[in-house]
Amino acid sequence: MARQNVTIHTTRPSDTKPTPEDPSWAMVIDLQKCVGCDSCTVACKAENRTPPGVSYNVVVEEETGTYPNVRRVNLPRPCMQCDVPPCVSVCPVNATYKNSDGVVVIDAERCIGCRYCITACPYGARSFDFGGTYSDEMQGYTDVQSPEYGVQRGKRGSYTPPVGTVRKCTFCTHRTARGEEPACCETCIGDARYFGDLNDPNSVVSQLAASPRAFRLREELGTEPRVWYLR
Repeated sequence: MARQNVTIHTTRPSDTKPTPEDPSWAMVIDLQKCVGCDSCTVACKAENRTPPGVSYNVVVEEETGTYPNVRRVNLPRPCMQCDVPPCVSVCPVNATYKNSDGVVVIDAERCIGCRYCITACPYGARSFDFGGTYSDEMQGYTDVQSPEYGVQRGKRGSYTPPVGTVRKCTFCTHRTARGEEPACCETCIGDARYFGDLNDPNSVVSQLAASPRAFRLREELGTEPRVWYLR
């Protein structure tokens, strides 16, 4: 993936409308290739150092069909980065918004932890950081946090953000700003995930999103997710 000149806003800017130079990030997940190994979930937790009870990416196992003709489907679920995000409209302090690259982000300093956005999200893609820790199992867990949104927050504290705020998948904005893929894409052993720029008609994600196999979750809600699945 080519390096992009993207501005990561650490506080809500007055104008986040995309410019022609901005990428339009999206993800495509091929369900035929997903083997349900959960390597994406593990990679996400390690990359973002999320605490107990907070997972930006999960793999949901679903059984389809009627006995005896049934099969199991593994459905990875990151944040959908909706173009019409219900989580944004319900935030009373404008702490969550669409970035110019299409990713829905959260200003942790502005978030008051009311959790309206968690209730509004139809995909269950948001979690509240209650301040849990893996320090009993992982030496040095609280010494440093992931530089989400490119912000170095240092040691994890009891009363400092992101503790006490809502957290979510950001397509690893700190990695994409460096020209790298999200951690879940990089570690997928089945090469089931594709990440790229929808503004580029020649990108793999643009072509796969237009495939007859492509669909999005709960499209009837009109949220316009930026994650497509391939049947």
